[in-house]
Amino acid sequence: MDLLNAIVALLNFVVIPATAYGAQLALGALGVTLIYGILRFSNFAHGDTMALGTATVILFTWWFQSMGLHFGPLPTALLALPFGIAVTAAFVLLTDRVVYRFYRKQKAAPVILVIVAMGVMFVMNGFTRFLIGVDEIRFDDGARFLVNANEFKAATGLAEGLAFRSTQALTIVTAVIVVAALFWFLNRTRTGKSMRAFSDNEDLALLSGINPEKVVAVTWIISAGLAVIAGTLYGLDKSFKAFNYFQLLLPIFASAIVGGLGSPLGAIAGGFLIAFSEVGFTYAWKKVATYVLPESLAPDGLAQLLSTDYKFAVSFGILIVVLLFKPTGLFKGKAV
Repeated sequence: MDLLNAIVALLNFVVIPATAYGAQLALGALGVTLIYGILRFSNFAHGDTMALGTATVILFTWWFQSMGLHFGPLPTALLALPFGIAVTAAFVLLTDRVVYRFYRKQKAAPVILVIVAMGVMFVMNGFTRFLIGVDEIRFDDGARFLVNANEFKAATGLAEGLAFRSTQALTIVTAVIVVAALFWFLNRTRTGKSMRAFSDNEDLALLSGINPEKVVAVTWIISAGLAVIAGTLYGLDKSFKAFNYFQLLLPIFASAIVGGLGSPLGAIAGGFLIAFSEVGFTYAWKKVATYVLPESLAPDGLAQLLSTDYKFAVSFGILIVVLLFKPTGLFKGKAV
């Protein structure tokens, strides 16, 4: 029974939360890696694109709820998600036309575009706070749990109860669907193949008759869609606060770089690696250790490697190690 209790505790506090968090990071990192692979610069405004998109989804969610529209056991935010993606895509396309296009025509160095992206980041951050405020917002509704801890304990007789939130399940299922759709698009459609060709060799792609403006526009739209989906899922699973998405930029970029910038598969692997590392290093292992170790060896303290306050330090540490020893990432993306 102790071993089963240890497994349930591990699932409850490490495996399920890290899997949901990893799916959110993977979707965010996919947007970053697409921009880097095709437009050749690191989009530091991606975190605030997530914040702006999620804020738009929240506003539409409140509007739908005021009209009595609901989505049954699923969050109403899913109904608002397409509208949030449309508004955010229009915003980033306008930003590209007004800001980034000029520097592309000038063939500015990537570092210039990074600085420009930081300026866009601060503008978007301020606009998002002006739009929805700075307070923490919870906007999840519908069923809260697929598996309830008390019901699980009553059914199994175990001391540990398994809790599986509906938002965690929604995150995992949505991530699988979105990733499958993205890979199908990139590998099966003509536009997706054009984007891959443009990423591999821009000059050869132009000689082949590929329209660069179309590739750029589609890249921004897909990146915006991924940002809004990732941001909404993160907000549903935890809560929304504009500054949190600015902080989320570090683990997202760490995920993309660790996996290999420009590699979609690497972004997914990097997202889960970062998520499990953050959760594993900051989890207090005392409960699990108490179940599996003899009483004489059970730890007196929390058996916690790092406080949760240092969660992002884990991402930063992994990022530094990868940049020092394997700058192209695990899946041999473009060098940083």
